[in-house]
Amino acid sequence: MRRTFAGGVLTVLAAGALVAQGTVAAGAEEPSERTSTAAAPKGRHLPAEIKGGAWKAGHVQGVAVDRRKGFMYFSFTNLLVKTDLRGNPVGSVSGFTGHLGDLDYNTTDGRVYGSLEYKSAKAFYIAILDVDRINRMDMDARTSDVVSTVHLQEVVDDYTADMNGDGKFDGDTANTPDHRYGCSGIDGVAFGPELDRGSLVKRGKQVLTVAYGIYSNVKRQDNDHQVLLQYDVRKWRKYERPLPESAPHTSGPAYVDGKYFVRTGNTRYGVQNLEYDAHTGNWLMAVYKGAKPQFPNYSLFIADGSKRPVTGPVTGQPEPEIGELLPLLRAGLHHEASGTYGWESGGQYGLISLDDGRFYLVEAGTVVEDGVTKQTARAVLHRWTGQPPNPFTPATTPVTD
Repeated sequence: MRRTFAGGVLTVLAAGALVAQGTVAAGAEEPSERTSTAAAPKGRHLPAEIKGGAWKAGHVQGVAVDRRKGFMYFSFTNLLVKTDLRGNPVGSVSGFTGHLGDLDYNTTDGRVYGSLEYKSAKAFYIAILDVDRINRMDMDARTSDVVSTVHLQEVVDDYTADMNGDGKFDGDTANTPDHRYGCSGIDGVAFGPELDRGSLVKRGKQVLTVAYGIYSNVKRQDNDHQVLLQYDVRKWRKYERPLPESAPHTSGPAYVDGKYFVRTGNTRYGVQNLEYDAHTGNWLMAVYKGAKPQFPNYSLFIADGSKRPVTGPVTGQPEPEIGELLPLLRAGLHHEASGTYGWESGGQYGLISLDDGRFYLVEAGTVVEDGVTKQTARAVLHRWTGQPPNPFTPATTPVTD
């Protein structure tokens, strides 16, 4: 039996030594650091929509906002665009040859963190952008000293895992039993409290949570969990290295500070956008819908932040395994046969909580200019209603209880 811990994997010989699966409610105290910092500039006007422009790049992957200084950041897969809150571009960073995914703004150090994949090199990083230096268009990610990276070995280990024991790595494909948990890399990122303390614990450190990408494969039984890693980034500067375009580096933490599993059913490329909502203490996971017929295949799942993880079986694994399990919020739509809760919602292309019941959801699109197809993004302000099937309503629409 495998047992997953924050510091790696330990083999457990006694198969019956599972901890009882009770849940412990966290104290319902005020959220601290991220809430107070993010909510401080309430006087700044937040528009009903912020446009990210039109670019010859990949489709929009995620967004982050600095409410105090008044900027929004859009990830277009291989391009980062900085706009003001009117949607006027004020800077951009190009030159990413890897996959730049979801983003989040770290209120502690004033930088933007994003997931960055180099699957062919078997390398996965957190890209850290010194966004105050982004002051002109088309800055080079490789030479401008704007981007540094930290390597995530835990992701590499699961991505390259030889699950069928044939001695070879099958590569970037879903059609294989390899890749532990169906890991295809990383995508969703968000700052929030330590999950093992409960999201509403007042003194919990603010840490970075990173969500796995998960291949869509309806024949496997071991890929039905979203996998969340947590890292304390306060001492990460010693790991930071320039963008590894020509020579991928492996400078990063040897272990994770927490590894957690949320059973949702298999999805297509896992959590696209991860967001912590300090207003409720919950974790939102926007996904591309899965295809397994035994699951409802919702597009939005929420991990209940008032509950601490419990130790229990990570179901469906080829060998018995126990890990730290997070429950879904018992709200929204409910699929009784699988016990799954969720909603039908947007947010896969960008999701920001303003920590007061309002969210920006990003819409992706295309436009043809001078015969060239360009990718667009539009962040639209919504309010949370919690009503199924779609729990969001545009902020201009009155909210009724």
